[in-house]
Amino acid sequence: MSAEIGTGRITTTPKPDIGLSETSIQGVTAILSRLLADEHVLYTRLRNYHWNLVGMAFGPLHALFQQQYEALADDIDDIAERIRMLGPAAPGTMTEFLQLATLAEHPGDLPDERGMVRQLVADHEAIIRHLRQDLRACDEQYDDMGTSDFLTTLMEKHEKMAWMLRAHIEERNQG
Repeated sequence: MSAEIGTGRITTTPKPDIGLSETSIQGVTAILSRLLADEHVLYTRLRNYHWNLVGMAFGPLHALFQQQYEALADDIDDIAERIRMLGPAAPGTMTEFLQLATLAEHPGDLPDERGMVRQLVADHEAIIRHLRQDLRACDEQYDDMGTSDFLTTLMEKHEKMAWMLRAHIEERNQG
């Protein structure tokens, strides 16, 4: 692996010979790059809410938000490394993340604790919906069962994180 001087781009020599076509590698890395961007938006939102949370649920939510952004930090690293395993450079700037992300930023919007939890649940669920489509595409369209399996694991993590958050805003049925 060598860096092209002055370009900031990474070139890999030799290219991975792992049984995937160039088209498959491009398709899979596009999926992973979008996921990496969405994870960064969610990570940043979790940090923002962790820092700016107030109210009666401060203690448990503060800890839960920290637990989730720490888990996402590990996942973010794994996603970028998965991209690199396939050959291309991983996106790594905020500009790239905001261009690639499907999750929207909401500058200046700081909801109350229930609103924070609702927004985080919506973000996790949006990522889950994308992951369901993407893991099928990786397997069926791009013949990359390894990435499909990797995405399945990430989807299951997001399902658990969404559930943990939803439990804070669910109302007990009094009937």
